[in-house]
Amino acid sequence: MLELSNVSTSIQGTEILRDVNLKVGKGEMIGLIGRNGAGKTTLNRTIMGIQPANKGTVVIDGQDMTKAGAHERAKLKVGFMPEDRRLIPALSVEENILLPAWANDIKEAEARLAWIYELMPEVEGFAGRKALQLSGGQQKLVALARALMSGVHILLLDEPFEGVAPALSRRLLEVIKTLKDEGLSVLLSESDYTHSADLVDKVYLIERGSVRLDEAS
Repeated sequence: MLELSNVSTSIQGTEILRDVNLKVGKGEMIGLIGRNGAGKTTLNRTIMGIQPANKGTVVIDGQDMTKAGAHERAKLKVGFMPEDRRLIPALSVEENILLPAWANDIKEAEARLAWIYELMPEVEGFAGRKALQLSGGQQKLVALARALMSGVHILLLDEPFEGVAPALSRRLLEVIKTLKDEGLSVLLSESDYTHSADLVDKVYLIERGSVRLDEAS
């Protein structure tokens, strides 16, 4: 479903990713583990086409997407939950969730929204509230819900548990496990194994922009 081959990415002349090779198979949940500043977010942004790669290839569902714009990912049913959530504060929760559908003319948006609310009924409970009225953990749930609007096949989760209270972390973990059981392909980025150890099929370690497979995983 997702394959990076010899991908390098620079920001303002500084190389952040160095010859990254990584694969996520159909229905796999893959962990990407590295400390803050190791390059996890840049890797996710490169996959999404937000930060262009300097070299190498990014293949999604058999298509070379290295040079394609970020908006093209939605057509391949890829969803992205950024670490900093990136919700629009003045919009309601439901409006934030529906943004990918409006931007990409997703025909099954209403059915998808109903499925998301079934998966996360607490999100439906505050669907009419403005995003700025939510706690950080609640905003994480909404960011995940928004990613699921387009992320039918592949989901990128960048530090989903960062800064979230333990109770909401457990809830996020339950939802992510359900997504795995439903066959989504997931790349889950974390600073350590605290939450994902029992979920992931294998783990890649990232350090100073270099990625290697954790043979112990």
